[in-house]
Amino acid sequence: MHTVAVIDYGMGNLHSAAKALEHVAPDGMKVLVTSDADVIRKADRVVLPGVGAIRDCMAEIRRLGVDDLVREVVKTKPLLGICVGMQVLLDHSEENGGVDCIGLLPGNVRYFGRELYENDQHLKVPHMGWSQVTQSDHPLWNGIKDESRFYFVHSYYAQCEERELVAGTCQYGVQLDAALTKDNLFAVQFHPEKSAKAGLQLLSNFLRWNP
Repeated sequence: MHTVAVIDYGMGNLHSAAKALEHVAPDGMKVLVTSDADVIRKADRVVLPGVGAIRDCMAEIRRLGVDDLVREVVKTKPLLGICVGMQVLLDHSEENGGVDCIGLLPGNVRYFGRELYENDQHLKVPHMGWSQVTQSDHPLWNGIKDESRFYFVHSYYAQCEERELVAGTCQYGVQLDAALTKDNLFAVQFHPEKSAKAGLQLLSNFLRWNP
């Protein structure tokens, strides 16, 4: 039986992510929400979710050894990071006075700021709601029209230092990196499990992706 492990470190939107994955999983694939390192190692694919403050997320990630586990499993199998689960994969975040992250992707997580404008219009922070994502070429966008809308909820945004790793961007006062990829890794700032048809298609693509 093929399995996809959703890593449970106490800080993710696990129920909705797992339900969405189950909805699009091919026959014979089981979705496992687990904190068991051996189960995660044996899974065919891994999802790293995340919500809340990055300081708390990284504290639990380090306490449970999830950082080392993620570094290990991404060498041999597809891994999907979602929301804060994307941000923790970068080097550093400005949130909570500055937090060092896992460092699989070169770059930083920055605050939108309080005075955020676009076309002379003041934008609210957090960035919450549906926004268009401009795609770069990648198999996880198969069947999804460029500039489709996805659902975002975040006050901090990713900036990757190596632009060839950027798989999608979004404009919200600044240009933010909405999707990043490297080898077996794909990570998104938005919530595909809350992004209707386009989000389900991305999850379906991930479950069938063989990098």
